[in-house]
Amino acid sequence: MLKVNSATDVVDILGVGYGPSNLGLAIALRERNAEVPVEERITSVFVEKQPEFRWHPGMLLPGATMQISFLKDLATQRNTRSEYTFLEYLAQRDRLNHFINLQTFFPSRIEFHDYLRWAADKVDADVLYGTTATEVSWNGELFEVRVRGALGSQLLRARNVVLAGGLTAILPDGVSAGTRVFHNHRVLDHLEALPEPTQGRFVVVGAGQSAAEVVAHLHDRYPDSEVHGVFGKYGYSPADDSPYANRVFDPEAVDDFYVSSPQLREQLIAYHRSTNYSAVDLPLIEDLYNREYTERVAGTRRLFVRGASEVSIPRETDSGVEVSVLHRPTGREERLICDAVIYATGFRPLDLRGILGPLADECVFGPDGTPEVERDYRLRTTGNVTGGIYLQGGTEHSHGLTSSLLSNIAVRSGELVDSLASRAMLDAVLT
Repeated sequence: MLKVNSATDVVDILGVGYGPSNLGLAIALRERNAEVPVEERITSVFVEKQPEFRWHPGMLLPGATMQISFLKDLATQRNTRSEYTFLEYLAQRDRLNHFINLQTFFPSRIEFHDYLRWAADKVDADVLYGTTATEVSWNGELFEVRVRGALGSQLLRARNVVLAGGLTAILPDGVSAGTRVFHNHRVLDHLEALPEPTQGRFVVVGAGQSAAEVVAHLHDRYPDSEVHGVFGKYGYSPADDSPYANRVFDPEAVDDFYVSSPQLREQLIAYHRSTNYSAVDLPLIEDLYNREYTERVAGTRRLFVRGASEVSIPRETDSGVEVSVLHRPTGREERLICDAVIYATGFRPLDLRGILGPLADECVFGPDGTPEVERDYRLRTTGNVTGGIYLQGGTEHSHGLTSSLLSNIAVRSGELVDSLASRAMLDAVLT
């Protein structure tokens, strides 16, 4: 792979962010480049703000498993013979037979994180870690991306950019993060930094998989503390992972979704929200219910799942954080002083206008403010910008529920490479 050493270097692709999506792209690029003449190879460089490859390390809860099959890894659905599949990883780690004996499609999240790190080490892409993209512009011929890292500010130039900036955690309006009030996406880090618990109580806000996992983890980790799960539903809803519902994540479903009308797209997302949003794996629901029921029998309650409820804005004190929990049907309110309040309240996609700045004015947006995106994940732009701006994420409105999920990374990476290769060939003909 090309190693970018100066502002005079020009690469075919500059990837912003190096999580699973752009890692999958780097793998697809490596495999394509190995099969074509040198002059047809696509060059790339990636910038990543983290100091090394990591995938939500603050959410690697003990016992938490993946919600997708291991076959939906970085390569299998695109190339079953790839050297970067999860099965190849298991073989390299000398665990293939042991994993087979587990008789599961769903590895632990900790193991899948190790697989991703293994793949990142193996592909050895040109990645500038500890580096943030601060500005993207178009000079009439190339993209110029200003980045800032340990070596100060640099200007990188590329024919195309691929934006995979990930998701941003959302806290409810009026809630400010603090030592005792935080989002779940770095829950393990925050718990390590938490002062010694003195109140014997935690509150977790949210009704999805992450919220339920945090409730279970706190209940295990702090055996002398109460854990209160609070959400607006009456109870946790089971995730729909049935075979037919899972077709919404098939590569073919992206084609169907893309050609659908805006009205049908909204209906399809509404029909299948329970596959991904505010839904919990049924075994975890049953486990939490069993814990709560067992405590009722014993008469020593520590787990409280509080449905149809909402919490007030938390108020931090020197020794804890105070909230009130309102049971909405009855109006009954209870004041709780806690060691921490954790919000599992979701994420928002990449702020496209924020990262593109004035260049966003050259992009086409729909009446609802969402970007118009081609089938190959390329932003529609005015004629002034001839380079490609590709999105890895933030395309749920145009490509369906797989936009920010792992399910379609392998196939999407191949589609991006095909598109970029076609554009490179066209540029070569024109020049």
